[in-house]
Amino acid sequence: MALHHASSGEVIDLAVSSDQPGTRAIVKTDKFETIRLVLRQGDTIPAHRLASQITLHCLKGSVAVQIAGGTLMLDTDQWVFFDEDAVHGFDATTDAVLLMTIMLPIDTPT
Repeated sequence: MALHHASSGEVIDLAVSSDQPGTRAIVKTDKFETIRLVLRQGDTIPAHRLASQITLHCLKGSVAVQIAGGTLMLDTDQWVFFDEDAVHGFDATTDAVLLMTIMLPIDTPT
């Protein structure tokens, strides 16, 4: 079964529920992708890099975010931006729900 992605103007409930308990894609276009990440305390996403800019909004809980040069804490209602190729990883210090938006490369005319 294909994953449902939001349509333009469609309201999406980001709450974790028995119908939508885990990580899920919200929308993907040729310009950006948004994903709801659901992490349980102790879950880890190893350090990696993307060739895109990303934003990470903590909707609930807290995560330790590994970045070049150290670690930052991201708590409920906080938001962070990463430039393309920024190395980052996550450790959930509590149960957490994050909204990640990945800006996809835009082809420019040559």
